[in-house]
Amino acid sequence: MRKVIVSAFVSVDGVMQAPGGPDEDIAGGFEFGGWTFHYWDAEMGKIMGDHLSASYDLLLGRYTYDIFAAHWPYAGDDDPIGQKFNSVTKYVATSDPDSLSWQNSVALDGDIIDAIRTLKAGNGPDLLTQGSSRLVQALIANDLVDEYRLWVMPAILGRGKRLFGNDGAPTNLTLVSSQAFSTGVCLNILRPDGAVKCGSFAHHAPSDAERERQRKMRIAEGLA
Repeated sequence: MRKVIVSAFVSVDGVMQAPGGPDEDIAGGFEFGGWTFHYWDAEMGKIMGDHLSASYDLLLGRYTYDIFAAHWPYAGDDDPIGQKFNSVTKYVATSDPDSLSWQNSVALDGDIIDAIRTLKAGNGPDLLTQGSSRLVQALIANDLVDEYRLWVMPAILGRGKRLFGNDGAPTNLTLVSSQAFSTGVCLNILRPDGAVKCGSFAHHAPSDAERERQRKMRIAEGLA
């Protein structure tokens, strides 16, 4: 059984678009490409290097695949991340499999979610996402994520491609570890932990005013 690990740089308001540079992804008129640059420090670089030197295959959406395929094969033999990304298998969600030119690239056949379920059930290294917001949202909606590695940057971007959409599978998460860095970044590693649990802070029966408020709310929401 293989794990699906979502690794992402995200702003406090959940935007993950174009963390690396101004020309990385301008879709939707995004103006903040490279927004993570000034939050990086040496300690973060070491931990990221450790993560990316482990055993895994990449699981990518087509947009991110094209960004990577235009960069990493040309990064040079002295770049360890480039060497790793070039050597691992890249599983790609694409409707144009014949155009995958980067070495060790494999198109996901047929229904993407079914193909990923088959990958997860097989043998091999874990499946690591990078970027790929649409694919990641589909993985979340279908309860296929086993671990999140979220590098939360102290920034609010307001708009852009987001990690979480509106149709994610409601899930409790367990915090495996959390580490803060000198620039205010927090790396949170989390794993799904069953259904969302709800409770109440109410200490007594609702007042007449509260019952009336709830009645009006149900009417407003079309539930009465």
